[in-house]
Amino acid sequence: MFLLFLLFLFFLSPPPVSHSLTQDGLFLLEARRCLSDPDNSLSSWNPSAATPCRWRGVTCHPLSGAVTAVDLSSSSLSGPFPVTLCRLPFLSNLNLSSNLINSTLAPVSLCRTLLHLDLSQNILVGPINSVVALTSVRHLDLSGNNLSGEIPAKIDALRHLETLNLVNNLLTGTIPASLGNLTSLKHLQLAYNPFKPSPIPRQLGNLRNLETLFLALCNLEGPIPVTFSNLVNLTSLDLSQNSITGHIPRWFTRFTSVIQIELYNNSLSGELPRGMSKMTSLKSFDASRNKLTGTIPTELCELPLESLYLYENKLEGFLPAAIARSPNLYGLKLFSNKLVGTLPSDLGSNSPLNHIDVSFNQFTGDIPANICRRGELEQLLLIYNSFSGEIPNNLGKCKSLMRVRLRNNNLSGSVPDGVWSLPRLHLLELLENSLSGHISKAISGSSSMSNLLLSNNRFSGSIPEEIGLLDNLVEFAASNNNLSGRIPGSMVKLKQLVNLDLSSNQLSGDLNFGGISYLSKVTDLNLSHNRFNGRVPSELGSLPALNYLDLSWNNFSGEIPLQLQNLRLSELNLSYNQLSGYIPPIYTHTKYKTSFIGNPGLCSNLPGVCNGHDKNKNWSYVWILWSIFVLAGLLFIIGVAWLYIRYRKVKKLKEELYTSRWKSFHKLRFNGFEVAKLLNEANVIGRGSSGKVYKVVLGNGEVVAVKKLYGAPTKVDENVGSRKDEFDAEVETLGRIRHKNIVRLWCCCNDGDHKLLVFEYMPNGSLGDLLQGSNKSLLDWPIRYKIAVDAAEGLSYLHHDCVPPIVHRDVKSNNILVDEEFVAKVADFGVAKMVTRAGQGTESMSVIAGSYGYIAPEYAYTLRVNEKCDIYSFGVVILELVTGRPPIGPEYGENDLVKWVSSALEHEGLDHVIDPTLDSKYREEISKVLSVGLHCTSSIPVTRPSMRNVVKMLHEVTTVPKCTSLNAGNDPCYNEGTSHCISEV
Repeated sequence: MFLLFLLFLFFLSPPPVSHSLTQDGLFLLEARRCLSDPDNSLSSWNPSAATPCRWRGVTCHPLSGAVTAVDLSSSSLSGPFPVTLCRLPFLSNLNLSSNLINSTLAPVSLCRTLLHLDLSQNILVGPINSVVALTSVRHLDLSGNNLSGEIPAKIDALRHLETLNLVNNLLTGTIPASLGNLTSLKHLQLAYNPFKPSPIPRQLGNLRNLETLFLALCNLEGPIPVTFSNLVNLTSLDLSQNSITGHIPRWFTRFTSVIQIELYNNSLSGELPRGMSKMTSLKSFDASRNKLTGTIPTELCELPLESLYLYENKLEGFLPAAIARSPNLYGLKLFSNKLVGTLPSDLGSNSPLNHIDVSFNQFTGDIPANICRRGELEQLLLIYNSFSGEIPNNLGKCKSLMRVRLRNNNLSGSVPDGVWSLPRLHLLELLENSLSGHISKAISGSSSMSNLLLSNNRFSGSIPEEIGLLDNLVEFAASNNNLSGRIPGSMVKLKQLVNLDLSSNQLSGDLNFGGISYLSKVTDLNLSHNRFNGRVPSELGSLPALNYLDLSWNNFSGEIPLQLQNLRLSELNLSYNQLSGYIPPIYTHTKYKTSFIGNPGLCSNLPGVCNGHDKNKNWSYVWILWSIFVLAGLLFIIGVAWLYIRYRKVKKLKEELYTSRWKSFHKLRFNGFEVAKLLNEANVIGRGSSGKVYKVVLGNGEVVAVKKLYGAPTKVDENVGSRKDEFDAEVETLGRIRHKNIVRLWCCCNDGDHKLLVFEYMPNGSLGDLLQGSNKSLLDWPIRYKIAVDAAEGLSYLHHDCVPPIVHRDVKSNNILVDEEFVAKVADFGVAKMVTRAGQGTESMSVIAGSYGYIAPEYAYTLRVNEKCDIYSFGVVILELVTGRPPIGPEYGENDLVKWVSSALEHEGLDHVIDPTLDSKYREEISKVLSVGLHCTSSIPVTRPSMRNVVKMLHEVTTVPKCTSLNAGNDPCYNEGTSHCISEV
């Protein structure tokens, strides 16, 4: 009441005096003063003008000059709803969509003349009850906000309403039956809201004028109401991602005007209804991920379909030949069924097929020769079937192809040259077939290739030099073939290569092809079971990201280079070669007990090593000691000669480092030079592709973490122009941030040779180490929940409170650090990008940044990055916390954690998904957090909540206190200020 009283006084207050501008113009200026306009979108709103009719976004009546419409969409405006606009007496259309309006909807009730109100894609909060006062409104769009509470039962007061869009909010309760009274409704869109589980209101069947019904992900259950048979004017029906049961009703065939039907991710059963040939307008039908049985009706395939998705059901029988006669068929996805027989020979001949996926069925026969006759096919996925014969030559003419997956079939013959050279192809997966012939030199034309998977075939000949022209190649797997010759020297040009597997071939020669150290991103290198000889290259020790190295069953000789001690390998295998000498000390413990067997010349205390060398061991020790004495004498002489010079140089370096090359962001109790001199291998606590991390205990007892970057990272991103290197990116980002859930950067040093970042030390390490290590028992559910909230608040700060917003691009459990009080903080901003909101929220990257298992599907294939990519990655972290499982692993087969969770929930239930070490008394809370994680990992970016919404949902999940301090004297909820991190643009 007090708020309404203030608004009443506001409306009575006289406007500022002006001698020229109309009254409507004065109202608009008053509204402008209530808003923040960082982009000067309203610069044309000139107070000296006589009329506002030429101002940006303002429309006036052609005769009276009264303002009738205001459209300020996508203008980067922020602040509360400008209630002064409601004083415009003839305003009928108001569009403030895609801004940052951040108040409640209460003032909107005063805009009673409006016919069209669009406040979508803002950050409005609170209930929506006030909209029932807008009795004249016809179009109401409040989608993409943070609105909460229930849809009011009195919504039926909006008698003239034709469009109601409340998609992607935080609305609860149930869908009110009173919506069935709005008989003028043509478009009802309520999708992606956390409603209570409830049936679909049968009263919605009264909306006979309805053309669009969008109820995806609304927690609906039970059958589709029979009253829906009245909705004969429907053109789009989406009931996907609910828990709807029963059959697809026979009366669906009455929907003769329907163009799109989306029923995927439900629990529908039975057969597809007969009589679908009556649905003559149907272009898209998706009933995938249900429990449908029976065959695919021929009459369905005779419709003018553009997309047919029936994957992950239990359909069986033959694919109707009529499918090939669909003149508009754009997408066909039938994977994970029990379909048999052959694909129609003319499939694709008469339709503009863009993607086809019939994987995980029992298809046989040839791949249709003209499947890309129209030249629009981008994705051909036929994995895990029994296709035979050769790959069609015509497929090599399909320049549109981007993904070809043919693994686990019975294909034979050689791969056509044209397939090797497809210019847009980035995934060629031919594993587990009987293909033969050479890897063609024409592969140089496949400039977009990122994954080349040829293992378990019969390919022969040498690897062509042209392989080095594939600048974007990330994975090259050709194991278990008959490849021969040397590894081409051009391979060193593959600077994006992460995984190289050439095991079980007949490759020969040495590995000194020059520049192997340039393969700085390689994590997995498997060259086992070949005929390589010569020495193991010492340059392997300079590969910073190398984690898996297998050179077993070759003919390598000489000593194992000591430089391999620079690596931190999870697996090393040098067994069954001709190596000699001593094993480097770091590899002499039992973890590597099978890594060196079968090398008669090696000596070590490992079991099975050093056979026949005990007799010479004493003499070897004498020789080594004599060599050490001689070397020490020489070093002593040289050291005395240069002692004074070196002393002066060190002193000078200390002064320079301390006075000019260290930049601090906080008041320090230590100096940079002290940090630099304590960096040694004994203090290394982590390694990554960008550098090493040291734990440094300073003289005053303080402990810090120091990240030392490797070399000089690349400074150019070919798609977006010049970029600062990784060091400058991390400093630019972290140096300006002040938040309790972002790791604190104390200071930095950059003098060209030294690139150091000094952070606060986090005693409990990373979340990934805790979940997969021996300290997992420390993570009970309240602590896991707290970590999830902390990390979400850190990311929300980056996305919503930084100007411009920051996209982390590598959110994962290893980049969420935990302090001694189990406060979680987001770290590692080496690949962070800043994006703008004003129409530029998506940025294109030249290569994929991030970590496997966490990368959003759309980013992996389009290289388009925005906040939604971080949200997907954070959803994976939530799934890790709930399941205790890693994001990728052999136990998932072709899938990852996200798909495993979805499948396990459907087939085994919730208890199979939850980490068994967690206390069952938290089952309900864990279930709710899991729902948040699944929401974040939606395959459709627009359906993922914002990080601000994620934080809100997590806070509402549990009765466990939001911030439970493990130390009463230290409040982990303390927020270090609220200042924004302003970055130079």
